[in-house]
Order: sequence, then C-alpha cells, then structure tokens
Amino acid sequence: MDGLTSSQENQQLSADTILELLANRRRRYLLYALRGHEDPIELSTLAEQVAGWEHDVPPDEVAKNEYKSVYVSSVQCHVPKLADAGVVDHDEDNHTVVLGDNFDQLEPYLQVVVKDEPENSMLHAALEEESGEGLLGRVRENVARLKH
Repeated sequence: MDGLTSSQENQQLSADTILELLANRRRRYLLYALRGHEDPIELSTLAEQVAGWEHDVPPDEVAKNEYKSVYVSSVQCHVPKLADAGVVDHDEDNHTVVLGDNFDQLEPYLQVVVKDEPENSMLHAALEEESGEGLLGRVRENVARLKH
C-alpha cells in the first residue's frame, strides 16, 4: 500500500507513549473501530462510527457538524499521532487507515481502559458483539483471574 505513514514500525513503545495515546477518548474510539479489520478503512467511515459512539446514535444519524468535528480532529491530530507511534498506518492519498505493527503493544492496555467506557451505549454493545467472547468478555475474565 503506497502512501502509508508510520514512523515507528516495530519499535518498542514507552509507557508514557502508550498512556498518552490512550488518554484521549476519541483516539480510543478510533482504535476500537479499527480492531478486527485487516483491510484499510476510509477515514470518513471511521469518523461516522466514532461520532455515532460519541453521541450514542447510529452512524447514519450523526449530525453533519458532529461528523465534521470528528473527521477534522482525526485528520489533523489523532491519526497522525497514532501513525507516528506506528499504531496505525495512514494512506494520506486514499484517506484510509489500518492498524499498524505497534498496535499489539497497545492492545492489552486498551482492554483495561475499555471498562471506563459508558455502559448501555452503542459502543458498549458493539464491543460486546465482537468475535468470540468480545473485548469486554476478555476484560471480565482477566479481572476475575486477578482477583483470585
């Protein structure tokens, strides 16, 4: 895939970098939306999904100004920050994004912070529907193991 930007492929992410990347809810939502996809996704589609989760509505019901806010901040801030860390690969020519090599380093922490996402929301339901037991199911299992 030509035009990809990712400057830290296969480099170890520091704890500070991981925490900084996950500190922003919109970045976490972008990562949730990309999980499980091997093919690049158009940034406009990601922005619709993220805006839907932020406002707890289906993506096709997102107001234009809400979508635009997510899209612009994703293009100007969030995707470049994730790409600089090698967590996503961004094809600027095609306006597509796919998870990068360094996402594997971030995923265990993403599984921890997911418990702070709003329950009874469209995001929560989407995470429950993931293949297998879902992200939230794995988090519950890990928490149960830690308690024993």
